[in-house]
Amino acid sequence: MSVIDWIILITVLTALMAYGIYKSHTTKNLQGYFLNNNNTPWYLVLLGIMGTQASAVTYLTGPGQAYTDGLRFVQYYYGLPLAMIVISVFFVPVFNKLKVYTAYEFLEQRFDGRTRLLTSFLFLVSRGLSTGISIYAPSLVLSSLMGWNIYLTNIVMGGLVLVYTMSGGAKAVAHTQGLQMIIIFLSLFIIGYIIVQMLPAGMGFKAALDKAAGYGKMNIITTGFSENGFNWKDKYNIWSGLIGGFFLALSYFGTDHSQVGRYITAKNVKESRRGLLLNGLVKIPMQYIILTLGVLVFSFYLFHKAPVYFDETRKTEAENTVYAGQLKLLETQYTKAFEAGSIDEATALRNQYKSVIQQALNGREANDTNYIFLSFVKENLPVGLIGLLFAIIFLSGWGSVAAAINALAACTIVDFHKRFSKNSSEENDYKISKWYTLAWGIFCIGIAMFANTIGNSLIEAVNILGSLFYGVILGIFLVAFWLKKIGGKAVFIAAIISEIIILLIFKADVVSFLWLNAIGAILVISIAQALQLFMKEEKNLLKI
Repeated sequence: MSVIDWIILITVLTALMAYGIYKSHTTKNLQGYFLNNNNTPWYLVLLGIMGTQASAVTYLTGPGQAYTDGLRFVQYYYGLPLAMIVISVFFVPVFNKLKVYTAYEFLEQRFDGRTRLLTSFLFLVSRGLSTGISIYAPSLVLSSLMGWNIYLTNIVMGGLVLVYTMSGGAKAVAHTQGLQMIIIFLSLFIIGYIIVQMLPAGMGFKAALDKAAGYGKMNIITTGFSENGFNWKDKYNIWSGLIGGFFLALSYFGTDHSQVGRYITAKNVKESRRGLLLNGLVKIPMQYIILTLGVLVFSFYLFHKAPVYFDETRKTEAENTVYAGQLKLLETQYTKAFEAGSIDEATALRNQYKSVIQQALNGREANDTNYIFLSFVKENLPVGLIGLLFAIIFLSGWGSVAAAINALAACTIVDFHKRFSKNSSEENDYKISKWYTLAWGIFCIGIAMFANTIGNSLIEAVNILGSLFYGVILGIFLVAFWLKKIGGKAVFIAAIISEIIILLIFKADVVSFLWLNAIGAILVISIAQALQLFMKEEKNLLKI
């Protein structure tokens, strides 16, 4: 990067940290640290919800996902608007009425302590793992850019976000996320405009999309059906998006405390609902914009030769093996095919090249989707814009990581520590909560150390991790809300059985991950109902 890019990057990040610390002054108790004294306006609720979901993974690998697979990934979000309505109607009033610190407090009042602890534990596992990947994404940018050691970079990036997260809790998270999302929105439009200007003369935005459509990149709606019937292993289609995506969004926004923690800080139910419903309206268009950047990059590379392989680090590693000659030959053939205008042949040769890379790396995954947009930015965007783009990636990464770590600490202190501690007091809990924030930050950094072994695109990896747990967690909450005759013992056993089944289904690889969310919820409800028939009816501890 140029000196100007570095100045822009460092200035933006320093300003954000300073702003987060400046806004960190709050009441020195759990009410202030985790709930911002219930004083968050709807627009910060909205930006916080969006900022928590849209991590650096979204901006770093979303365009790469569209480059390789087209726009069909957006179908993953089609069930989200309906989920926002359900949460606004049924979930928000209950959380607000009970004045909970975490979503799982409600479960103890409805069922019992063990059900609350199990659900909170499932959240801690899933969110802790996913947050590690969110730390890894911006580290990937910096390590690739500077050639730095990825492990050291993970420590630095995770450590920086802990500074204002520990100091200010929910208030610092809310205000920094608001500023982050404003900068991100403006920058995305600027980058899209720049890419269009870099296309051949006379080719505008629509022409670029039409060109990409000829290669199947504008696949906004796919049915999942083929001549052999419906493909349950197809990751993204209209049905998995509407049904599986609905259950995933319902669980993520309704029961994952990294999101619940954003809107229970609102001033009242009306402010929470407004933030959630507006998120349902703007999330799909926002994702279209991010993915469309990848489609525009694809169109750009139809006229400018793309690298045969986008991950320079692994490419160099493979070239130092006995496969070097084979790789060089394939790269030469790839160049000739592109120059001859044979895009399909060039694509086939690029896939062959990746297969040989995988052999050279002793079977390690050779997917380079995570590096496509990063490579394009480094090689093609003008001075100044590169620094701004990297600032976006860091800002989004910090926003989601800060919210997640704050939520992890909240659940640990409220659901576990306060329950088992004999010396619990407001002042002591506030001090210990900061240590839990630090501990979870260290844990997530540790997970980030292993993220480079993930073969999927990072954006898929995060969603797959969530889907392993979200359906079961959602099933517990749906029983709590709507099946009043089912008691804690039945739902506790049902949740454990269902989670085991979900893990077995995932291992068997018989359906795509989005369906796991619906299957998990249905399993918990069905098994709990069946078990309750053989159990003594328990008293419903909470009247909703």
